[in-house]
Amino acid sequence: MSNPSPSDLAVIESKLKGKTLLVYWHLLKSPTSKVGVREIQRSLHFSSPSVAAHHLDKLLSLGLVDKSKTGEYFLVQEVKVGLLRFFTRLGRFLVPRYLFYSVWLSTMLAFYLIFYGFSWPTCVHNVAAIILGSLASFILWFETIRLWREKPF
Repeated sequence: MSNPSPSDLAVIESKLKGKTLLVYWHLLKSPTSKVGVREIQRSLHFSSPSVAAHHLDKLLSLGLVDKSKTGEYFLVQEVKVGLLRFFTRLGRFLVPRYLFYSVWLSTMLAFYLIFYGFSWPTCVHNVAAIILGSLASFILWFETIRLWREKPF
């Protein structure tokens, strides 16, 4: 399927909320598999299969999923709207993009502390580097954890 236009993305973003986002997130976790209505209902603990069918049909009308002849749904398009913009695929997992920056900066800070941290009382530059590196690392980890908690499930 072609890339949606900005107006299409606005419509998708306005409708991709709540339980519909939960269903879409579930499909994003295994993009090559097909799922049935009852599987969605059980996996997401919906009250009835009709609730799952309603949200799958909503995704179908948005052009994000398609329905096979056997009645199973499968993902046809991955869009980055709303909260999904801040996540990236790592295998079958969707992880916050900030995770990579958090790990990278924390690793750099650890190496800096190992190689240069022991001379910190005598050098103002080391103190500044350690304070700024620690602050930046803290902010990135805070944002990573905040996004992880905001994910649909």
